[in-house]
Amino acid sequence: MQASAALTELSKVLPQQNVATDKDSLATYGRDWTKHYEINPSAVVFPETAEQVAALAKWARANKIGLVPSGGRTGLSGGACALNGEVVVSFEKMNKILELNEFDRTVTCQAGVVTEALQKFVREKGFLYPVDFAARGSSHIGGNIATNAGGIKVLRYGNTREWVAGLKVVTGRGEILELNRNLVKNATGFDLRHLFTGSEGTLGFIVEATLRLTAPTKPCSVLCLGVPDLESIMQVFRVFRDQVPLTAFEYFSDKALKTVMDHAHLQRPFATEAANYLVVEVENLDESIEPKVLEIFETCVENGWVIDGAIAQSEAQARDFWRLREDISEATAAFMPYKNDISVTISKVPEFLQETDAILKKHYPDFEVVWFGHIGDGNMHINILKPNDLSKEKFLERCLGVNDVLFSVIKKLGGSISAEHGVGLVKKPYLGFTRSPAEIELMKGIKKTFDPDGIMNPGKIFD
Repeated sequence: MQASAALTELSKVLPQQNVATDKDSLATYGRDWTKHYEINPSAVVFPETAEQVAALAKWARANKIGLVPSGGRTGLSGGACALNGEVVVSFEKMNKILELNEFDRTVTCQAGVVTEALQKFVREKGFLYPVDFAARGSSHIGGNIATNAGGIKVLRYGNTREWVAGLKVVTGRGEILELNRNLVKNATGFDLRHLFTGSEGTLGFIVEATLRLTAPTKPCSVLCLGVPDLESIMQVFRVFRDQVPLTAFEYFSDKALKTVMDHAHLQRPFATEAANYLVVEVENLDESIEPKVLEIFETCVENGWVIDGAIAQSEAQARDFWRLREDISEATAAFMPYKNDISVTISKVPEFLQETDAILKKHYPDFEVVWFGHIGDGNMHINILKPNDLSKEKFLERCLGVNDVLFSVIKKLGGSISAEHGVGLVKKPYLGFTRSPAEIELMKGIKKTFDPDGIMNPGKIFD
């Protein structure tokens, strides 16, 4: 069947008002935050139930048309980009919070629920959903699970995977599966729930999730610290981690600070300038913690690990400290940055930073590079800013030319080419730097089982 005729048949699957083919809709829903691809979706559909998603999968399978999932579209690896006439499946109408189970401490919701909306809902009920990141106001729960999202609280609470109690998914065969059924213990073979977590929509689409909850965090002390060098960062991390209950330990460079200050009109956290900055958050579990935090701060200054710093004296000041870190992506967006989201084990962070910084200075002496990341879990973000006088094509060509060198360092250190945003299109050529040939072949076999016709987010992770 020709593509145009197949699209006409979509009216048998979804109501006409849930199908869009206009130029603006295609441009909006056909991509994520990745800006380096020419997109070409054929339609955007807005299902409202799991059954409609299953019907879409069967329709796509019969017509050999790819489906690309679309959530909050905050990914940075091209995982939600439609390049070859695929139909984009937006989950924004599947946005209901279905049930809060106070006894089990779980919440069940559809895939299109915005992360911040879920956090607010459970907070009002006396619970915490602790997976948190700067894109909380637009990212969807389904996308968070599909990329095993991490963020700023991984040090304390782990990645999304740790909080997924159960999933309802639609496979590439059009089957609806309920995975794990929210059980704490379930020793009955393969845990397919975890297989779908981080699968980037390549096995099937997450349509509903049950997430575990915890008790709200107690009031926290938030510090912003200026640090002279990379070795000092790790000394500060060690002393805080070993003595107080850390919830976050975030790093950003002086260039990142200046970019955010210019963009958001924020003030310096303190007068002294430093090469590196940290935002440190500590949960005040009891009355002994705050004095201990001050003691550790003074120890770090005495040892020269901290040049200067400040402890937030109000919630407003704490929010400003966090904005210095969380507003970096928004502040750099105008420069069309080339981004790398990579990780190593925590102990190898100094070696990784030193080697990577040397590579960037050698190959990009004329580029500005903005660093930030999650030191507490070994995840760093590199943002290379495009000069105004360089075309997008030339800029991308130069950035791509160094990836093999950069990822060779990652491979040597046993790290990952993608820590948080998945493989998608951007990291696909480099998957072999983190995964062995045997692993890749096994992953392809798993995809073939769940998606025999290759319709679910085709071309992502591997071909």
